[in-house]
Amino acid sequence: MPRRPSGRRFLKNQPLAFSPFMRSLALASTSRRKLPHPKDSQCSDPEMQSSQIYRKKGRKKSFRDSSDEEDSEGDVQADFEFFDLKPTDFHGVKILLQNYLDDKEWDMSSFVDLILEQTTVGTVVKVAEDEDESVFAVLTALNLARYKDNKCFRELKEFLLKVCSEKNIASDLKMVLEKEAQDVGLLVSQRVMNLPPQLLPPLYDGLFDEVFWATEDEPTKELRNSFRFKSYLLVTKIYRLKNPKQRKPRHGEEEIEETVYLKPEDELFLELSSWSFTFPMRSQLVTSQEMKNYQLMGLVMVVNADKIPEFRKTLNSLIDEQ
Repeated sequence: MPRRPSGRRFLKNQPLAFSPFMRSLALASTSRRKLPHPKDSQCSDPEMQSSQIYRKKGRKKSFRDSSDEEDSEGDVQADFEFFDLKPTDFHGVKILLQNYLDDKEWDMSSFVDLILEQTTVGTVVKVAEDEDESVFAVLTALNLARYKDNKCFRELKEFLLKVCSEKNIASDLKMVLEKEAQDVGLLVSQRVMNLPPQLLPPLYDGLFDEVFWATEDEPTKELRNSFRFKSYLLVTKIYRLKNPKQRKPRHGEEEIEETVYLKPEDELFLELSSWSFTFPMRSQLVTSQEMKNYQLMGLVMVVNADKIPEFRKTLNSLIDEQ
């Protein structure tokens, strides 16, 4: 079983945003906010804020989210806990992954099964004492070579090669998906919108710690080696401004952001990536007035494993500064 760190940490009541536009959305959400149920939301949203008390007990970690709402006599509180993956998480994880490959029809059920079968590396986030055990986030890393013969991974590979229109990147992508696959971890990260951003550092710290522990604790040499990742492949989504040259901020307004990151940590991953590419998506996730001038794009990137310590350090420092 994977080892878990111990300790206690208190986090501040501030929104997390890495760019002016995301910061404005996050601040706007502090006045009135409701945490969506996973069945009603498929991915992260720029509006993210909350406060928690962070506790770690054994194999699960707890957080408390407290948000003031208009017309409310008190705080709305939710205790979030981290859990190892288990078969009963199937439907919750599948809901979160509905748009993982845009609107492509693929064997997503088998993909979810593979995620849940890997119990030593991976985490789901739930609300404490929730009878439905609804899944609000999932984070894991799967070895590309280990699962290459599964239909879902073949379809994933075909999809990525098809949507990559940049010739200078296509060869790198094919190399990662084929010759280097044994050293590549597919980093899968999906969650509902407005999940407390203070969950991010311990969530990612837990994942990368588990990856390291798996290289020592897995029962066979083959399994241990399968977690010795040299790089991570990420498939995620961003919003990109339509016709950026034609849109200039009005007097007194902040500069218009050309890119909005649905998951703020993706901005850090992109800065640390070896290469990346984007592609237009047919599905749309946000219909708010603020996003009407933005196009949903898929973002694929590769981050070398030796950049992960820098990612973890930066993510933690950004949270601490809030």
